[in-house]
Amino acid sequence: MREELNNTNIQIRNGRLIDPKNGIDEQLDVFITDGRIASIGQPPANFTSARTIDASDRIVCPGLVDLSTRLPVLESELIAAVAGGVTAVACPPDTKPILDEPGLVERLVRRSEALGLARVYPIGALTVQLAGEKLSEMASLTRAGCIAFSQAKQPIFDTQVLLRAMQYAATFDYAIRLQPQDHYLARDGVAHDGEVASRLGLAGIPVCAETVAIATALQLARETGVRLHLARLSSGAGIALVREAKRNGLKVSCDIAIHHLHLSEVDIGYFDSHARFDPPLRSGSDRDALRAAAAEGLAALCSDHTPVDEDGKQLPFAEALPGASGLELLLPLTLKWAEETKLPLLAALARVTCDPATILGIDAGSLTVGSPADVCIFDLAEPWLMTPEALRSRGKNTPFMGYEIAGRAHATLVGGRIVFEL
Repeated sequence: MREELNNTNIQIRNGRLIDPKNGIDEQLDVFITDGRIASIGQPPANFTSARTIDASDRIVCPGLVDLSTRLPVLESELIAAVAGGVTAVACPPDTKPILDEPGLVERLVRRSEALGLARVYPIGALTVQLAGEKLSEMASLTRAGCIAFSQAKQPIFDTQVLLRAMQYAATFDYAIRLQPQDHYLARDGVAHDGEVASRLGLAGIPVCAETVAIATALQLARETGVRLHLARLSSGAGIALVREAKRNGLKVSCDIAIHHLHLSEVDIGYFDSHARFDPPLRSGSDRDALRAAAAEGLAALCSDHTPVDEDGKQLPFAEALPGASGLELLLPLTLKWAEETKLPLLAALARVTCDPATILGIDAGSLTVGSPADVCIFDLAEPWLMTPEALRSRGKNTPFMGYEIAGRAHATLVGGRIVFEL
């Protein structure tokens, strides 16, 4: 359900307000005027509410910001986003067609704005056609709306090309996002190179495929001074390299896909293709290291939303397409991780609100007065059953299918408009 409430006043009352960026966790009302946060706690002068939302027994927080959302069908996936309390998504460049031309970026931005659902922030292709050879026109892509540049999952074989890309990006303060995986070390692999892959006879991807790529990227970032984001880390060894780099003053950030905080290689079971991911689910000790890194604030969290149709999953494990739908699971799985690790909600919600917003460099992820009124209102304890019918996404693929999970968005506002309401 969606209401057009542009340029009107909204009051959200009786909710527990959690705003990690501003360190707020208490019962406070929120007042919205002309699509922005007008006041917290007390109404602004001469405020008259056109709509009052009762958030009793619910949590009011900034809309979630997702660092990696693939949008094969734009409208359905943005509907899924707001149904999950996600109000801003970063779209990787490996769309069809690839985001390496300004016109394509402008078209994506226009289409998403016309839908009026979650905000879409395009990530431009670092090289033309993601081929890893010729640098894209980063300046033109930035003017068209790109906020960073990436190869998505495509490798750059020639490290001199990557060095030149970083040098150019650093000159204009463009951010570069890399998913670190050495192509040759990971070639033909489909699962973590460990006990489970050996038992099932699956080709393995060793942890060093990640760490070698991280070490190379960090060395080039040190050389160039570029702002570097390492996406979807999967190993404790990889996290350790980022931690050391940050200690040494490098401008580096990283994220972890939410499913990697809950699953490990054993969840492949007997060739469950829904548990095939790129990077793969790793050992239990790797999972524990990732959970600790997120808890300490070293890494942000993302959904790594990758809808795959049933035909792409109903194949032998090694042939199935990797990925899962994650937008509608980002909030409940973050809450589950917080509960299991006894992490305060203020810290846990930071990993999916202000932390990713800071990485992207966008005005989102907080309820600061004057900021866009992008808001999520959710029930912390309400259980719901994960079924195909419960997902708005076109992709019904998730290893959590059949699980009962707690935490459900009840209303989502983008720019002061109610774009989702149960």
